[in-house]
Amino acid sequence: MESKKSTALFNEAKKFIPGGVNSPVRAFKAVGGNPLFIRRADGPYLIDEDGNSYIELINSWGPMILGHNHPKIREAVIKAMENGTSFGAPTEREVQIAELITQMVPCVDKIRMVNSGTEATMSAIRVARGYTGRDKFIKFEGNYHGHGDSFLIAAGSGAMTMGNPDSPGVTKGTAKDTLLAPYNDLEAVYRLVEANRDQVAAIILEPVAGNMGCVLPDTGFLEGLRKICDEEGIVLIFDEVMTGFRLSKGGAQERFGVKPDMCTLGKIIGGGMPVGAYGGKREIMEFVSPEGPVYQAGTLSGNPIAMAAGLTMLEHLNSHPEVYTELDTIGTTLVTGIQATLRSLGLPYTTNHVGSMYTLFFTKQNVVDFESAKTCDTTLFGRYFQGMLQKGVYLAPSQFESLFLSTALTSEHVDQILTANETVLKGLV
Repeated sequence: MESKKSTALFNEAKKFIPGGVNSPVRAFKAVGGNPLFIRRADGPYLIDEDGNSYIELINSWGPMILGHNHPKIREAVIKAMENGTSFGAPTEREVQIAELITQMVPCVDKIRMVNSGTEATMSAIRVARGYTGRDKFIKFEGNYHGHGDSFLIAAGSGAMTMGNPDSPGVTKGTAKDTLLAPYNDLEAVYRLVEANRDQVAAIILEPVAGNMGCVLPDTGFLEGLRKICDEEGIVLIFDEVMTGFRLSKGGAQERFGVKPDMCTLGKIIGGGMPVGAYGGKREIMEFVSPEGPVYQAGTLSGNPIAMAAGLTMLEHLNSHPEVYTELDTIGTTLVTGIQATLRSLGLPYTTNHVGSMYTLFFTKQNVVDFESAKTCDTTLFGRYFQGMLQKGVYLAPSQFESLFLSTALTSEHVDQILTANETVLKGLV
């Protein structure tokens, strides 16, 4: 497939935008070649500026759970725009979506809208510190919680892909309050808590990691964290920016039956528009200004266009629980087919999968944490990515990302993906 326009646009973009992109992973540095510039998207397809069409398995990094350009969401956005694009004042939809989220997500009694997942996680940590009167928090290696300074320490995703997990610009003073533990390692958490007795405000994690590839929690891991937090007065925060409303109506916390004290949300609650949120127990959220002393604000928070898209999306998911059965079926069919190909070719690669999230890891090891994820052959993944792209399948341009499926994928699309996958993997042997 030719990409002359994309190449020309990328060369022009590099003159005015750092690296030619507005988010690092988009630059294709981890997979080679130049990024595709997208003109439009519809259902399961991305169409680039050269007119090439691709079945895609990223879905804007998660939010397009119903596929791109869904008619209900498109109609809601257009109708909302007729009344204006931004008010900087309360709207009825903010109340409606907040009430709906409290009904759907187990841990949320109150919720505050923000503009991104990064804003949500930064704010959640601030509130947890204000609520507990403590400064430190524990995060897990390879978990990515946005680009806030406190989180860019052993981060996954883009930082990992760019070979720069500890970003310059993060001060030593900021870093000293961030405690690191390996994902799925309860003993390490116990040791950190013991060594920092009465100093830990929060433990934050992706309940299913998506930013070192899809990595599931071991049996008992989430339950163990819940127990530690109960015993030590620590706020347990699930970063459900990716998993919220994707793995079930109530997110990973509902699917795994473990209720955190707070959670962060995003992506899907905007229906594709920029949005984020943080919420949790009433007594914690009542520390947020203007009700409490912890300050957080934003002119575009609760933007009427984003709220229209998000409310439409959540109302659809809430009234159509069969969506989750359909997503699980698509995910299982696709991953089972990939596994069958790996077995038939005698390839030692491994897959992680839950619901509509999965990753094919180019390593023979089981991937359970950051260290095992780093054993992947990223050069081989780059060849796989380019091979799939030439076959018309658009994957995340990084080994260290989960893929996200949508209900727009039909059985015919799945067959096309599996056929392409078999052909490309054969070429790698």
